Amino acid sequence: MGVLVCCDCFFYRKSKTKSNGKKAPAEEKKHYMEPEYTKVRVVDFDLKDLVSLPTKEIDLNEWLASNTTTFFNLINLQYSTISEFCTGDTCQAMTACNTIYYWYDERGKKTKCTAPQYVDLVMTFVQKLVTDEEIFPTKYGKDFPNSFESLVKKVCRYLFHVLAHIYWAHFKETVALELQGHLNTLYAHFIVFVREFNLVEPKETCIMDDLSEVLCTPLPPHSHNHVTER
Repeated sequence: MGVLVCCDCFFYRKSKTKSNGKKAPAEEKKHYMEPEYTKVRVVDFDLKDLVSLPTKEIDLNEWLASNTTTFFNLINLQYSTISEFCTGDTCQAMTACNTIYYWYDERGKKTKCTAPQYVDLVMTFVQKLVTDEEIFPTKYGKDFPNSFESLVKKVCRYLFHVLAHIYWAHFKETVALELQGHLNTLYAHFIVFVREFNLVEPKETCIMDDLSEVLCTPLPPHSHNHVTER
């Protein structure tokens, strides 16, 4: 998996599993937080250097467009590695920690999707968006729309949901496939990027703050556990 160098009217809402003031159920053990897994990465360098706008000569919107498109492709690829385990039976709701994500269609209808349905909606929406020349222009001199930043924020919010679900529901399968190093690096890279440009609100990502703080902190020298590429 590469490392980045450089729905139309759907809206989401999330709902905690606690209701009527009752305390949420105790969270399951977070296997992805165990040191033997969090120390596995595929890069050595500071990710903040990777996401920062290179020079003032590069347009911010072009930088956001390039990175957002790449993250979409990488997260889509990462999800595809465990998609056979993410079914309507195993994942009857789109969950991450104590959060359930719902879709609201253009009429405001609330829909509780299975995880694979939700991810399909996400990927279909983003694919349509990033290939729309009016929104993600690729021709020189073509302006980005005024709504571009808000759309990028929406895309990043959706992509975060997918990453969180992979960790929460499919980390064991990811480890079995020996892809935890790629997932950790992709997640850390994504979080550093959205923080750099304030693309996802902290209240949205706080459910994964424990992992974010571990993975976004550079490891001490000689402590990296690299994944062998095959």
